[in-house]
Amino acid sequence: MTAAVDTRRRIYLRPSSLTDRITHYCPGCGHGIIHRLVAELLDEMALGPRTIGVASVGCSVFAYDYLDVDFVESPHGRAAAVATGVRRVKPDAFVFTYQGDGDLAAIGTAEIVHAAARGERFTAIFVNNGIYGMTGGQMAPTTLLGQRTTSSPAGREASLAGYPIPITEMLALLPGVSYAARGSIADPQSIGRAKTMLKRAFETQLTGGGFSIVEILSTCPVGWGMTPTDAMDHLARDVVQTYPLGVIVDRMAAERPSVAAPGTREA
Repeated sequence: MTAAVDTRRRIYLRPSSLTDRITHYCPGCGHGIIHRLVAELLDEMALGPRTIGVASVGCSVFAYDYLDVDFVESPHGRAAAVATGVRRVKPDAFVFTYQGDGDLAAIGTAEIVHAAARGERFTAIFVNNGIYGMTGGQMAPTTLLGQRTTSSPAGREASLAGYPIPITEMLALLPGVSYAARGSIADPQSIGRAKTMLKRAFETQLTGGGFSIVEILSTCPVGWGMTPTDAMDHLARDVVQTYPLGVIVDRMAAERPSVAAPGTREA
């Protein structure tokens, strides 16, 4: 098989870890792209049979409809605590959480911070679309300054609602975090880099590292009041100004080469 044929097969064939179901997500939502990346890696790394995912509450909860692995649904915000329990009871399992910004960075802040501080050996996949997509488009901890939402109709003001929380940078300060990175789905190149980041995070867990997290900037065209095309442009042009892309920390970097995107920062 030539390299070109192999590439076409990987692009057009559905990964075996991705179910054959009609999507629940709104047009232009980025969750489907991220599901595909996770499923491809589960196949390529032969992780499916040993994988246990933990789904949070929010739009991300539908992950268990599309990823064909064992799943546990956690109470709202408690995915990191549930994943901790799963990992300790099943030490040979590959464990990941799939969480949105409302779940991980708001109601679940305590759980994710303390799991990271303990260096729990699971991978958090953190989808940041800067809004509460499932509950009506309210402001999230990650909402940009000036962004209009149903609970900030005049735009987010720092004096009233505080500043957007760079949760991944905050977690990266903790010694228990072995790997932390931020990617995006804004264009094909960014999608490829996000997949590389996810692979590194998965490898970190498999090779005995501690907590790992990959934040992926995504879109919510309905919540943002934009067309899918405009939402992608906004993601590529504006959102990255508040949330820069790249590897934030890789404490196992001495053993493996960096995957930071050119021109982005790495700690």
